[in-house]
Amino acid sequence: MIRLARPDDIVRIGELWLEMIEYHYRFDERMFRASADGAARYAENIQHRLSDERARTLVAEARGEIVGYALGMILDVTTELFMPMRSGFVADIYVVKAHRRQSYGRQLVERLALWFQSQGIQSFEWHIMAKNRDARKFWEAIGGQTTVLRMRAEIQGDQT
Repeated sequence: MIRLARPDDIVRIGELWLEMIEYHYRFDERMFRASADGAARYAENIQHRLSDERARTLVAEARGEIVGYALGMILDVTTELFMPMRSGFVADIYVVKAHRRQSYGRQLVERLALWFQSQGIQSFEWHIMAKNRDARKFWEAIGGQTTVLRMRAEIQGDQT
């Protein structure tokens, strides 16, 4: 079952966020690591977003347990140099390993897409780790297309 997150869900959402951060770290050890109180801070952030009209936090439940969540936001993606453009953004989505490939991720995305559409949003975006092949397959299966590649280069030599 997919539903809106409630205040009593935020601790579990913080725990899932921490799992997601650790999962991503396996793909790239130069990614951000969670601080000692990162999960609690994230949960606090979610608490504030529950009343934010430009954000939507959903949870996936299986037999009364929260097994996944998604955070979607409406962003103004242009500066004053361009015509205004609002876009949907899937900031976070995570489903615990034991419940993947059971349509929870797809259902979370579909519900966010419906919400974006109800807000007049024509498209939405997200980021994935380049080495996360499963995520890439998931997003491509629901119609995702690569639009921008983010790259990184190591700086060589003495940094002094």
